[in-house]
Amino acid sequence: MFAVLKTGGKQYKVQAGDVLRVEKLDAVAGQKIQFNEILMVGGESLTIGVPFVAGAAVQAEVIDQIKGEKVIHFVKRRRKHSSQRTKGHRQHLTLVRVTEVMASGAEASGVAAATGTADARRAAHNTAAAPVVAEAPAKPKRAAKAAAAKE
Repeated sequence: MFAVLKTGGKQYKVQAGDVLRVEKLDAVAGQKIQFNEILMVGGESLTIGVPFVAGAAVQAEVIDQIKGEKVIHFVKRRRKHSSQRTKGHRQHLTLVRVTEVMASGAEASGVAAATGTADARRAAHNTAAAPVVAEAPAKPKRAAKAAAAKE
């Protein structure tokens, strides 16, 4: 049985036992995660989602957090400018091993959903309690003027 899943803006065709390098996920090594955005499930019968297959999931185990190969971006301004600049970076990736492809029953599995680090930061920011701001004490002259204006 195979599945086509979507994570990090990319699509992957996977089956049990595959090892994937995906965009960085908010998980630690050894943790079990579940991909819920399944576009297609195949095997004996083919199921195509609109846009996702309801109840389908792919469970995986996080092997490690790694960095990809170095990507070099070289900029050269030609002719009279004679300037050049080299920039580069290494993309953060998560190495996962697919353990199971589920065509149905994903909601009852109890495994944490795979989320990217940006999603995790956004969720933590939205659920964090707002700091309590103490009100500044009223200024006595203004309070006296306001009371006099009401009378």
